Amino acid sequence: MEKLKNKRSSPSLARREHLSPPGRHAALRETSTDSLSQRVYQALKRDIITGVHPPGEALGEKDLAKRYSSSRTPVREAALRLQQDHLLKIIPNRGYFITKISVQDLTDLYDYRAAVECACAELAAMKGMNPALLERLEELANTEYKVNDRKSYENFISRDTEFHLSIAQLARNQLLLQAVEAARCQMERIMYAAIDIGYYGEFPGREHRGILDAIKKRDSRAARQLMYDHIFGSRDQVLKLAGGNPR
Repeated sequence: MEKLKNKRSSPSLARREHLSPPGRHAALRETSTDSLSQRVYQALKRDIITGVHPPGEALGEKDLAKRYSSSRTPVREAALRLQQDHLLKIIPNRGYFITKISVQDLTDLYDYRAAVECACAELAAMKGMNPALLERLEELANTEYKVNDRKSYENFISRDTEFHLSIAQLARNQLLLQAVEAARCQMERIMYAAIDIGYYGEFPGREHRGILDAIKKRDSRAARQLMYDHIFGSRDQVLKLAGGNPR
């Protein structure tokens, strides 16, 4: 402690502090704010996805700052990002509102997923020979869950997302990967909402293994078709649940 005190009172150190660039401390504060904004963004995003904040809920800036232990600025910055993610809507002079998911939104989401993820599966079969990632995909494809066991299904949701993102990684196309990441935010919301009404979905293990097998065999046409069938099979189940009509 005595050495630290001496360092603080050192004239040379004082001169160095005095000669620091004018923006140094401002830059440090900015970095700190950015970090806090990222933390608030991740925490609030997770709470929206998992249903802590249900669709349509109104959120106040002051309450959010208190809940996530921050000032209002990081909350405001996080809200702007979440609006870009289509998870939250900012209405001037009224506050923040969690977005709702309509039947049309569901249809649009699955159409979008098919366009993006079928391309990922096709490209992964053409150029995705990454032994380590293929080994991880094998493990993920065999993930099971127990019906009426929320914890096991939450683990499945996480690993299901990792499975689809890993295929996008095999495609080696950053734009496609970003698109899949965006779609998975909405998919996880749907899957968590389904748990709350007691629906755990189908067991997609066989479909995942089929897609992976086609990728390993470098059969791009089969990989694309199997991904298409997998996505639209899921869509039909979800639309039935939501009261919509599968096409």
